[in-house]
Amino acid sequence: MLAAGTRIGPYEVVSAIGAGGMGEVYRARDPRLNLDVAIKVLPPSFSSDPQRPQRFEQEARATAALNHPNILAVHDTGQQDGSAFFAASPSVPPRALPCASRASFLSLSLRSSSAMIRNCAGSP
Repeated sequence: MLAAGTRIGPYEVVSAIGAGGMGEVYRARDPRLNLDVAIKVLPPSFSSDPQRPQRFEQEARATAALNHPNILAVHDTGQQDGSAFFAASPSVPPRALPCASRASFLSLSLRSSSAMIRNCAGSP
């Protein structure tokens, strides 16, 4: 996990949110726009498998194509020191982070993802 203050592209890590099978998620700050964001990072150790960076990029594109209040909007992607990342904004209020981070950032089974999205959306 990255320490607070670490730079990923133009973003400064504030704190860790979580980690999953496809990367690590952080609360970060974009000093250029004075904006809180969430950043998902594919650590360099994951990049040794050529399929992981491809799946990570595919996840960023798929997430960017979605438009829903419980799914963060992807607005930037990049690479730094062998790690791919994508940034989503705005960062959601702390009470909503479990829904937003899990539903749109962490790798879950289809059944788990569907249940999480229904829960976040307030559906049974």
